[in-house]
Amino acid sequence: MNCLNDKSLTTEEIAESLLGSLLVSYKDGQLTSGWIVETEAYLGKVDEACHTFAGKQTPRLMSMYQDAGTIYVYRMHTHHLFNVVTRSSSEPQAVLIRAIEPHDGEDIQNIRRGKKGIEMTNGPGKLAKALGITMDDNGTGVYEPAVMIDPKRKKKPVMVEKTARIGIPNKGKWTDELLRFSVKGNPYVSRKKGKTEIDYGWEAVLN
Repeated sequence: MNCLNDKSLTTEEIAESLLGSLLVSYKDGQLTSGWIVETEAYLGKVDEACHTFAGKQTPRLMSMYQDAGTIYVYRMHTHHLFNVVTRSSSEPQAVLIRAIEPHDGEDIQNIRRGKKGIEMTNGPGKLAKALGITMDDNGTGVYEPAVMIDPKRKKKPVMVEKTARIGIPNKGKWTDELLRFSVKGNPYVSRKKGKTEIDYGWEAVLN
């Protein structure tokens, strides 16, 4: 069972469980992907930083009121931000994917971003551009193309860091809640602090 189908898990637990999952994009006949290294949980009606705080509903937010696994994409300035719905129509919660470590099609991601290395995907708007994610993906499902999470391929972090979310000012306790999850030591984590681990923070795979 994937974590989005496990109704016993909270959105915070899902945000942590998604670390190490492979986010895959099939666009214009091109395959790109990356390992998820950073997420943020948004807790719906009670969360002042969430778009659905206090049960807000607008046409733009329709995807947030769909089943778990629905993709919610929104535009901030010139960037697209990619989220995965985690609960149900009565609990409109989601996880923002904040950063990925490139895997398939790194050369394509480089062309789309016009950047190489860490700067290519170390932020939510950056990874969306690298994978070709647009508003066309809003409302689709995360376990079917064109953008999906591969349920069969996963890495395991050695250690997960929990910190306050980024860019959430003036929201009372919701500014400081530890709802950001990242793979410790992975260089693609946005605004990374601390040293980079030799294996980028992943457990070794034993054959």
